[in-house]
Amino acid sequence: MKAIIINEPGGTDKLIYTELPTPAINDEQVLVKVKAISINPVDVKSRAGLGVWGRLKEEVPLILGWDISGVVEQAGDNSGFKKGDEVFGMVHFPGHGKAYAEYMAAPARHLALKPANISHEEAAAATLSALTAYQALVLRGNLQQGQKVLVHAAAGGVGHFAIQIAKYLQVEVTGTSSAKNRDFVLGLGADSHIDYQGYDWAGSDKKFDFILDNVGGQTIDNSLEVAKPGSTLISIPTGLNEQVTQKAKDKDVNGYFFLVTSNGKDMQVIAEWLEKGHIKSHVSEIFDFKDMALAHKHVESGRTVGKVIVTL
Repeated sequence: MKAIIINEPGGTDKLIYTELPTPAINDEQVLVKVKAISINPVDVKSRAGLGVWGRLKEEVPLILGWDISGVVEQAGDNSGFKKGDEVFGMVHFPGHGKAYAEYMAAPARHLALKPANISHEEAAAATLSALTAYQALVLRGNLQQGQKVLVHAAAGGVGHFAIQIAKYLQVEVTGTSSAKNRDFVLGLGADSHIDYQGYDWAGSDKKFDFILDNVGGQTIDNSLEVAKPGSTLISIPTGLNEQVTQKAKDKDVNGYFFLVTSNGKDMQVIAEWLEKGHIKSHVSEIFDFKDMALAHKHVESGRTVGKVIVTL
């Protein structure tokens, strides 16, 4: 099968095309013929030696990627799936996902049936990003109707799902982005928009019950300026360092670092919401498998709206 491996971290020149044996499966797995792959910031960070490279480097050569949509080619006896099923999911995260390949051996417990009314591209887009938003807002954040929620980087992969999920949960949601993406964020259902460039966080009269930080760094400190006492701040990209954790405590804010994990039952919820139209994937760019380097560079630019997809 066709696959892309990396032997060492670095630029996109480290993405090496090769031929590998098709993986074997056990009774709890399915062999998926991959149709679409979602490319995430963690993909490009790991390729560059950051992200999850540190925990996977002993397994080189690595096959990067975690987000897939495809068709079951072979099903294990205890998998619950059958040949021909269309499935999608985030597989083995934060472990060795092996998505950049024609075929993937995936644990059935990480997958869900793809809704018939969406494409493989849209399904692949609604994996790591949608799961992150769901697990952070619903499972960790326990959002309640009527709360005020702030989503940073609302035009991005996680952000654009978080806005939609928050609105489905009937909370009042504000999204941040650059001015050029204001209409996109409001079109997702956001009640209001903040242009993060030059915004006076310390002087803001807006206060929030829950804040989802998809940016890290200074954005954590900015978030604390608008966090209500007793509110929750979840930071995804960088975590909360000790200094910021103390600042959160000083303001009576619950600050957490959050890392999404593979979960087929959660994927089934995402599948139902996609099928019913409660949420929708926004796919901004689609690249062919041979153009994986271009897909990485697009995500690496930090200007992606919605999701970047690679097809096979």
